[in-house]
Amino acid sequence: MFEFAVILLLVGALVLLARPLLMRRRGAPPDWPAGQLLVTGVSPRPADVTGPQFVTVTGVINGPTVNEHVVYQRLEVDVDNWPTMGQLFPVVYSPKNPDNWRFAPQEPPPPSA
Repeated sequence: MFEFAVILLLVGALVLLARPLLMRRRGAPPDWPAGQLLVTGVSPRPADVTGPQFVTVTGVINGPTVNEHVVYQRLEVDVDNWPTMGQLFPVVYSPKNPDNWRFAPQEPPPPSA
């Protein structure tokens, strides 16, 4: 009986640890409103490095349900696409919590005829 309780406890702990990772990979729900992120602060670009690196971005989101909502997030971006202050990005955000935002999905290129 004790072994069963320990196994049940371990499985519960594993589920609690794995849930945020699984939720993060799903992407934004389709009913999230679209807006614009204006970058007002960005961490320095690393020198002599290539590939993906972490950047800290501060900015304001404007959209149909928010007006200049200040956000702050750490993201992984390619060094060649490092954001700059004043840059605008299309984003989607949770209507209940605009601090939960993501870059808008890219439109697929039109099919060539």
